[in-house]
Amino acid sequence: MPFTTPSYIHKLPFAPPDSVPIHEFLFTDGDKYGRYPIADSRPPFTCGITGKSYSVAEAKNRIEWLSAALSSELGFEVNGGSEFDKVIGLFSVNTIDTMTVSWAAYRFSGVSSPISPSYSAAELARQLKAVKCKALFTCATLLPTALEAASAANLPKTHVYLLEIPDKALKGAIIPTDMKSVDQLIAEGKMLPPLPQLKWEQGQGARQTAFLCSSSGTSGLPKNVMISHKNVIANVLQIRTYESNYKSGKPESLLAVLPMSHSYSLIVTGHYGVYRGYNAVVLPGFDLVDVLEAVQKHSIETLWMVPPMIVALIKNSAITARYNLEHVKTTVVGASNLTKEVHEQFARQFPKCQLIQGYGLTETSVAVSMQNKADVMFGSCGHIFPGYEGRLISRDGKEVTELDTPGELLLRSPSVMLGYLDNEKATKETFTSDGWLRTGDLMEFRKSDDGHEHLFIIDRVKEMIKVRGLQISPTEVEALLSRHPCIVDVCVVPIPDDSAGELPLAFIVRSPAGKDEDERVLKQKIHNFVNGELSEYKRLAGGIEFLEALPKSASGKTKRGEMKERAKNLFETGRAKALPKVLQVYVYQSSDDEDSEDDE
Repeated sequence: MPFTTPSYIHKLPFAPPDSVPIHEFLFTDGDKYGRYPIADSRPPFTCGITGKSYSVAEAKNRIEWLSAALSSELGFEVNGGSEFDKVIGLFSVNTIDTMTVSWAAYRFSGVSSPISPSYSAAELARQLKAVKCKALFTCATLLPTALEAASAANLPKTHVYLLEIPDKALKGAIIPTDMKSVDQLIAEGKMLPPLPQLKWEQGQGARQTAFLCSSSGTSGLPKNVMISHKNVIANVLQIRTYESNYKSGKPESLLAVLPMSHSYSLIVTGHYGVYRGYNAVVLPGFDLVDVLEAVQKHSIETLWMVPPMIVALIKNSAITARYNLEHVKTTVVGASNLTKEVHEQFARQFPKCQLIQGYGLTETSVAVSMQNKADVMFGSCGHIFPGYEGRLISRDGKEVTELDTPGELLLRSPSVMLGYLDNEKATKETFTSDGWLRTGDLMEFRKSDDGHEHLFIIDRVKEMIKVRGLQISPTEVEALLSRHPCIVDVCVVPIPDDSAGELPLAFIVRSPAGKDEDERVLKQKIHNFVNGELSEYKRLAGGIEFLEALPKSASGKTKRGEMKERAKNLFETGRAKALPKVLQVYVYQSSDDEDSEDDE
């Protein structure tokens, strides 16, 4: 018997529509799709620094005009060709027009590919090639990286466009005058004839990819998750239905500081908030003072965050105390678990704000479960959402039907992805023969005092490392390190960290040439090598340890579990330290890193 939503949670009001694009679902007024009345809705997005915003009506016009301009510039036919021939990339910090670009792509039946702004030029170029990107939207601060990657991916500079960011976020970057901005494209599109209406077949929304979102895999390079229009619509309905048990219908303001390139923010702030008539207050990145000022100024009621942000609020209580945060009712934490200590500290500091945890995956578009204010159980990820079915499978392949018994979580839902782009092998490995998604997470269900089933994370079957909620594939970093001439074997594992949650630590076996080098000098060279190739959060901030050999199984595989235990021991004895330059990946640094000059 599959695990489902508790009976006190409402069921989905209707089946997620399978023949409508996302933007039509979000902006169709009236009872057809249950959207909050447009006349009573707040502006979908407001810049948390400048206060600039657009009404719902203005947002709809901007989508139409931007789509017309792009269709004209790029030679796209609205009802012709595959969606994969019309992929639009987004490589930028958060802006109030980030979602406008995605929805404009849907207007000509294209695809949006959100890309992490932390990517290096090499990573971005690889992504642009993988999705066959036809245009790229970026911002002034990321323009050098974007242009380098576009050149490597044979994407013309004329197809690279600029999103507007606040002057404060420019950090000295110069806005070029020879490149078109979103506003210029919209002005051009306003003068063009309206685009023909979309002519979708029955079920096209369930088959057609809307987003290509990068998901780190344990088998190597990141994979591109194909998320359909129906997938997104289904998850929006699931979140709305779940929250209807304890939230009033009145629109509120929510914080949009998590990167919209990440599926978590993409769905909850980029889509769910719009459907509910909410106002998402957008910030380009996490700056504590900017966050606090925006929360106070816009009377934000809900904060969507990751654990390091919670830690920052707690550790900087003297700064936080200067602001009026009384109107904040709910803080939702996803991406990784909070410790009991952090949870208790938050409760003491913000007694009127309820801290609730959730669980999700890019492959489920995104949210799977969340604590419900009616029944909170510490440490749980809450109840699974309506429309989901969950199963647990033990290590020996048997179905787990008992409570308090761990197994790998398998899921079925209308929000589950179509598969991985151009990777049939990975798609087959991720789904069972009868269509259940393997999450790779070891979970168990436990009953609360009220008798309702709660989902608990026990461990990750997949070996992902989570830094500030961002996922790292150890094999991706290992593959890079294996190219270094001084390295013959390597294993990258997580080491605990109070602020970031986890950090990547590399255990390295040196080549003969490497053994001739001074250890401290070689560590610095390896750090420099990694820093030149990978995003900031993927760097070896957990340190480097040299070993004579890595422990191997009978089949020749590295005993990763043993190495993880060794990393924990290093953490407990305080031996593993990061280099100063690498410490920049932390959201917040402690003041006791004077001895961080070497990894000894």
